[in-house]
Amino acid sequence: MKKFGTLLFTMGLMVIMSCKDSGPKERFLPPSTGGINSLMVVMDTELWKGGVGDKIREHFAAPILGLPRAEPKFTITQIPPQVFKGATAYSRSVLFVEQDSVSSAHIKSDVYAKPQRVAVVTGETYNDMANNLDSIAGMAIAAFRKVEIAEAQRRFKRSLSKETVFEDEFGISLKVPSLYTVGKHEDNFVWMDIQIPKGTMNILAYEMPWDTFSVDTTFVQDIVKMRDSIGKKYIPGPNDGTYMITEKAFSPYVFPAQLGGKKAAEARGTWEIEGYPMAGPFVTYIINDKENNRKMVLEGFTFAPNEEKRDYMFELEAILKTVEIKAKTE
Repeated sequence: MKKFGTLLFTMGLMVIMSCKDSGPKERFLPPSTGGINSLMVVMDTELWKGGVGDKIREHFAAPILGLPRAEPKFTITQIPPQVFKGATAYSRSVLFVEQDSVSSAHIKSDVYAKPQRVAVVTGETYNDMANNLDSIAGMAIAAFRKVEIAEAQRRFKRSLSKETVFEDEFGISLKVPSLYTVGKHEDNFVWMDIQIPKGTMNILAYEMPWDTFSVDTTFVQDIVKMRDSIGKKYIPGPNDGTYMITEKAFSPYVFPAQLGGKKAAEARGTWEIEGYPMAGPFVTYIINDKENNRKMVLEGFTFAPNEEKRDYMFELEAILKTVEIKAKTE
């Protein structure tokens, strides 16, 4: 039986040759399908049950940092190669793993559907496959997340809010779904939210002076101080004297990022209410907006007790990543 990695290469080669014969024609591809953050893993079931499957789960079902309880990066569905045909092949994010005499690890775009990312891993031995999974996992996760973010944005862009509060206050634009409403608008602070079945999803925006984070060694502590001061001033809890703060027990995770074509920092962690038993996850982006001599801060946070929060936070991330920054006018 022809191995799948070889079959995939052969199919790609046939497409290239057909294009050469008939001139530059765009190949028709059906739209990709699947739930947000779903991953189709195509491999023999025996491999899936063993150490190679464990390696896949280690990388692609690892807990997401910053959530109050463990939730996987992707919801994985495993099928054997012979089942991967027809509509199943239209999955947006796909990982092929196969035992083969050729050892390789690579990522392809738009193989069976569009948009689609297909990571292919092959190896002669279990160690070969495991090592190749280790080598490509970071790039594959980034590729899958990118296509999933784009899909989430495509879905909510079909019905966008006409609210101009972000542009009016900060000279920025955000593509926010139409069901979000303005909960608070004060000088240098905007809060929009949406009701969800057991809570709320929230978007915040405010700006800080350009030199707010001038000491690298205290960067994380300064983010906490900033969030806590904003929470005390603008985000009250349910009782008098209560307000939002960053969870005291754990520092947020901080990563480099880029939003609106500018360098930024991404902070993920858990918020809580000072003096009241409420908590949930947040993601904060601190954008280096040198042109406007400021740090532009965008945040998404969720309150959804006893509910899984991964996809709520993913939607908020997708919204915040639509930001476009213009020159602020006085």
